[in-house]
Amino acid sequence: MRSHRSGVIRFILLAALVSVVVAPAGAHDPRPVGDGNISSEPRRGLLFSCQQRFNPNAPGSRRTGVWIEDGIFYPDRKPIVGGSVTWPDAFVEVTVEGVRRVVRANNLQTHATGIFPIRRTDPAYEYDRNPGRIREQDIQLNLPLVPQRADVPSCVPMGMIAFTLVGGALYNALDARGRDAAAHEILDRCAGHPQQQGQYHYHDHAPCLTEGVDANGHSVLVAYALDGFGVFGNLEVGGRALGNDDLDECHGHTGPARWNGAITEVYHYHLTDAYPYSIGCFRGTPVTLAPPGGGNGRPQAGGPGRHQGQGRAGGDPIAAVARDLNLDPDALRRAVGPPPPDIRRAARELGVDERRLREAFERQRLR
Repeated sequence: MRSHRSGVIRFILLAALVSVVVAPAGAHDPRPVGDGNISSEPRRGLLFSCQQRFNPNAPGSRRTGVWIEDGIFYPDRKPIVGGSVTWPDAFVEVTVEGVRRVVRANNLQTHATGIFPIRRTDPAYEYDRNPGRIREQDIQLNLPLVPQRADVPSCVPMGMIAFTLVGGALYNALDARGRDAAAHEILDRCAGHPQQQGQYHYHDHAPCLTEGVDANGHSVLVAYALDGFGVFGNLEVGGRALGNDDLDECHGHTGPARWNGAITEVYHYHLTDAYPYSIGCFRGTPVTLAPPGGGNGRPQAGGPGRHQGQGRAGGDPIAAVARDLNLDPDALRRAVGPPPPDIRRAARELGVDERRLREAFERQRLR
């Protein structure tokens, strides 16, 4: 067990101690496929994505089937990745350290997963040949204990946007081709799968996430978003299921929820069964992340302003900006051109939000 300085309040969530995780529920009801519902600004029911252009030949499922018909996704028709693998070394720790909430984990799950890579003998292999293998990740997120709303919402990147209490990362609603990932990707019984570096993650209101309600009938905490706000299940006070019309453009609202040990009037996000399923934009200021898979020896860590353990002196600042936004560093280098970087042109060519790209460059003090 890791040691911390005195005065730290510690909350431990080990596989053997997570009592509120339930077995997968029945499939969700049919719903419209979210393909194309991407926005370049915050809009209710759409995803404000930092990436605006997508490669139609990017890795992903090979084809769809009877579960998508006339623009409607029927979850109970979709095949799932078979097998059952348990992860006894799963570890999630949430501590309060001064004004920070620190999430440490190894990104292994407190629930069983399917067998990845998908086996040739698995019926799912006909549709998706995901070669990814679930691998341990070194997660450390340094989040604000009392998150604050930013002046304006910001876009969500590809990759992790929140980390769940059951050990998996929460990604946005898109697959690598810019489609509704929950509808197109072939997932396991817990609606998760690994990406190329082995990070197991979910894209929607997955059935193996933390379940339960507080004294008011409001869903319990499911995950911590990268801006520090909480992500909760789909039930409002009184047990009423929420939809897009009940939430703001970032898929959240202010209301009573159990937060920091007490029911508090606080801004928070919700998971729903309607696209974009979780965070549609960041209401607060997100921490930055190193890439999954260790990031050249560094943990996938997040803190305010820039990557943990990464200074401005030395190294490759363009590569650091690319890591911030999950961009290809060579493509970014070509797009910005020689110094001074042409950020407007790069944003246009790469299909990313110009303001977020400019902020990433400013963090690296590029001129």
